[in-house]
Amino acid sequence: MNTTYIDHITVTAPTLAAGVDYVRQALGVTPLRGGEHPRMGTHNCLLRLGAELFLEVIAVDPAAAPPGRPRWFRLDDAAFNCRPRLAAWVARSDDIEAAVAACAWTPGAIEPMTRGALSWRITIPADGGMALDGAAPGLIQWDAAAHPAGAMAELGCSLLRLEIRHPDAGRVRAALAGIDCAGPLLVAPPGAGAAPYLVAHVQTPTGARRLGGP
Repeated sequence: MNTTYIDHITVTAPTLAAGVDYVRQALGVTPLRGGEHPRMGTHNCLLRLGAELFLEVIAVDPAAAPPGRPRWFRLDDAAFNCRPRLAAWVARSDDIEAAVAACAWTPGAIEPMTRGALSWRITIPADGGMALDGAAPGLIQWDAAAHPAGAMAELGCSLLRLEIRHPDAGRVRAALAGIDCAGPLLVAPPGAGAAPYLVAHVQTPTGARRLGGP
């Protein structure tokens, strides 16, 4: 089986500054500047969470030309993107075609992407949405042998656990088992009547802290 791994978790925000402040308030650590995604009209900041794991803050880049398509992670949905939130996560594969074939959901088309010198292939739903309200991951395969987190500044943070809260927790567990997803994951229902949400438990220089929630 083609094992996949938690690659990164994604905070969406109406502006990059708002997203960075959201992470700073939750974790006490400031994500550092990343770069631009020309094909999607977005830009990001990054926080290393491990040798092959990171946190991304992503927002619409006001200096970029409109991409002529829906941006990823629902960034064009004004009602959804009215505040920063831990909205999504991405799983890494060494064979993205096989991972997509094993999916019990529709992850979107595999598309080539770049940011500066980095290049990768990633699944992007045509409507810019997120599978199972963000409970199921996007899929990525990096083109370089070395993971980009290895070049990020070490700020003393690591992911302890990604908590996925979804009303149909059994469906989410089965979906993740189908792609043999490895990593510190907890899948459980939210409270009665609550919408799906993600929580990242992160070890920081000041102790274990939480990011995300309903």
